[in-house]
Formats: sequence, structure tokens, C-alpha cells
Amino acid sequence: MVERAGSGAVASEAAVPGVGKRRGWVVAGSAVVVGVVLGFHRHVPNWPGRVGSLLESFLPWVGLLVVVLLVVALVRRSAVALVALLLPVGVWVDTFGGLLLPGGESGGGRELVVVQHNVSDENRDPDGTARALIDSRADLVALEELVDPQVAVYEKSLAADYPHHVVRGTVGLWSKHPLSEEQVVDIKPPSIEEGWSRGLRAVVHSPYGDVAAYVAHLPSVRVGAGGLASQRRDESAALLGRAIADESVEAVVLLGDLNGVVEDRGLKPLTSQLGVAGSGFAFSFPAAFPVARIDQVMARSATVGRIRTLPATGSDHLPVVARVTLG
Repeated sequence: MVERAGSGAVASEAAVPGVGKRRGWVVAGSAVVVGVVLGFHRHVPNWPGRVGSLLESFLPWVGLLVVVLLVVALVRRSAVALVALLLPVGVWVDTFGGLLLPGGESGGGRELVVVQHNVSDENRDPDGTARALIDSRADLVALEELVDPQVAVYEKSLAADYPHHVVRGTVGLWSKHPLSEEQVVDIKPPSIEEGWSRGLRAVVHSPYGDVAAYVAHLPSVRVGAGGLASQRRDESAALLGRAIADESVEAVVLLGDLNGVVEDRGLKPLTSQLGVAGSGFAFSFPAAFPVARIDQVMARSATVGRIRTLPATGSDHLPVVARVTLG
């Protein structure tokens, strides 16, 4: 009697006609939904709470859902689910697969090595951070969250290797090549008080021709119960996009903490006119466990090669380095 009760309690799916099949269709349906979301994320409404931008901020990680669904499909031995999973796998590979490929480390010829780093206004080791950036042997180094007295340390520590530099507000650019036409770029959203200055422009006179270099630190975003608070960031991106659209120098390089990933529609005023890295995820924030690259290198009339992170400094961001090939 005990055996019969026990065997009935643990009846297998095979003893219940259609259960395994139904669950296979559930996995298949979920796979199709994930594939559609990946492929058509631009059509996800941005309201309420800028849900579209929130999704795009973590879009590469949607691939983890595909892995989970694959495991379930294998456990269920569902052929229909495995076939359906080809859709999200294909879309993910099409969208992000190129970032996994090697290449772009050394194109030779007309290229500049550039570093972008939010050094943090709470950095307790600015001198060590400066030395780490010098080790990258970059031509250009862009820094954000420059505050007193740390900014004086960066100026002193970087002076020998980068004889040309400009600081405006809390952002700065250090260069091995001469600079000119240094100026503030006004990217302050209307709702922020005066005294907020996070954008600059300078012309870099490189061996391969003039390059208009922009350094920017867009407003922070926050994720809360109401969704993604990114209105100020989006407004600032639009102002920066207009400035770059009006730029008279053909070659442009943008370096900055943009507080957004390149898939985020909030950065469309920039990504619609500037090229981004062809390979490398280079998740840069937070430094302790990076989940997104919000530190960006973009360019016009130039190609951004592979982007990668450098070892951690005293900041909550990781530095990112890329090679930019001109012409």
C-alpha cells in the first residue's frame, strides 16, 4: 500500500499525457518573446518610467535568459523549444556577437590611442590613478569628476607625459599633441543650477591631422520604483549632439562618462552621428562588479577599434582604452 501511494505521488511527466509537450511550448513561446524583445527593443515604449531605456541599459544580459531557457529545453527534451531558441540566439549574436571577436588592437598608421576615465571626486589616490593612466601610453586622456585639490595632483603627475592639457569645470583633456581652441561646451540641462560645467572641446593637432576632441560627463541616471530617471541625461545628450553636429572640424572624437550604454535610445543624438567601438564589451561600471559600459569612445570620420578596460584605480569606474583610426 505504501509503495502504491508513493509511486502515485511521484508520477512522471510521461505518465501524464501532454504535460511535457505543453511545457515545451511554454519554453518555445518564451524564447520567441525574448527574441522579439531583443530584435525590436527600439519599439518598446519608453513610458512609464522610461522602461525602454531601462531595458536597453542591460540588453546584453538578456542573453542570460536565453541560456536559462536552453537549459530548461534540454531538461524537457523539447525539440520545439530548441528550434524556437534559434530566434533569440540568432538575434543576440547578430547584435552583440561582433563585440566578442578579437581585432582592432593595432591598426597601425593613422591612429590615436585614447583613454576615457571618470576618476571619481572621492578618489583617495589621484597620483596612483595618474600613473596607471600613463602606463596606457595613450595619446589622449579624458578625465571627469575633477575637483580640488585632486585636479592639481593630476596636472602635476601627468605633466611630463602629457605637456598639453585643458580643464573646464570638472572635465579635462590631456594630450601628447598640441591643443588649441579650448572652450566650454554648454550641456547643462535647464533644470540644473548655474555653475554646473561638464563639457569641453579642443582641437588636437595630431600627426595625422586636426581632430576636434570633446570631453563630456552627462548627468547621472537613477533606477527606482518609478523606473529610470534619465530626463536630465537625455537633455544633456541632445545639447551635446547639437554641438557636435555644428562642429566644423571633420574628424571628431567624443570621450566621456555618458551615463548610458550605446544601445540606450537616450544617447541617440550622439550614436546617430558618431561611430562606436567595433569590438569589446568593456563593462566599466561599477568597478567592483561591472555590468555596463557607460564610459564611451565615439568618433566621426574615424573608426573606433576594439575597446577594453584597464585595471581598477581609486575610482568607482574602470578606465577604458581604444584605438581610433583617422581617415
